[in-house]
Amino acid sequence: MFARTDPSPLIMVAPKGARRSKADHPQLPLSIEEIRDETVACAHAGAKALHLHVRDETGAHALDAGLYREAIEEIHDALPGFPIQVTTESAGIFDVDAQFRCLRALRPEAASISVREIARSPDLAPEVYGFCEAESVAVQHILYDERDWHRLEAWRASGIVRRGQDDVIFVLGTYAPPKAASLEALRALAMLFEKNPGRSMVCAFGASEHKILRAAAALGADLRVGFENNIHEPDGTLAKSNAANVARLKSALSPLQTIGKAR
Repeated sequence: MFARTDPSPLIMVAPKGARRSKADHPQLPLSIEEIRDETVACAHAGAKALHLHVRDETGAHALDAGLYREAIEEIHDALPGFPIQVTTESAGIFDVDAQFRCLRALRPEAASISVREIARSPDLAPEVYGFCEAESVAVQHILYDERDWHRLEAWRASGIVRRGQDDVIFVLGTYAPPKAASLEALRALAMLFEKNPGRSMVCAFGASEHKILRAAAALGADLRVGFENNIHEPDGTLAKSNAANVARLKSALSPLQTIGKAR
């Protein structure tokens, strides 16, 4: 799905996530129109794909196929063919059956799926991954630590995860409880980049996001940046916008020569 047109890391933007609000950052894009406009700005700044969350009328995280369709149509009207990955994140609200219902109703081009969350209902895991294979939904597995990696490896070996469903994103740090990402955490997971048969991506919570993403790029990883993971500049002040952060990361990566096989 995410075609590479140059040797530099692919930058995916995650403009808002499931939990933050305008109280956290006034430029957080919540409405579909705001998401569309921010995606256009981020694409112009250098982002090559969107990690999409939608909110309901109260502003709460939603797994709603109708809202997803509306957002995707708006974005594609402005950016035809721009790659969009929807989230199936539970955010402590949705069970695996609800996550799977959204996938079945939407049949998206691509989806991120947390191995840890799907493991809450192991009987549904074969159905989830089988559906994605049958409907050509590009899967990116969300991994938070080595335990998630080992579970994914076991599911690959048993056939629960299907051939070709090999892309992963390593999440460094956490939103709740707040825990900033660290270079030590990146180094601890870096050896898995070489073992992964698909493409590896990294995202990082906290104001050191860009420092860690630059280090991940040097290891050959693709990158996810955005207000879902960090709303601050390195000095702790609020970042101007998602697009500004994408542009800053893109500029910082220009002299890098990536190594390894994270792709």
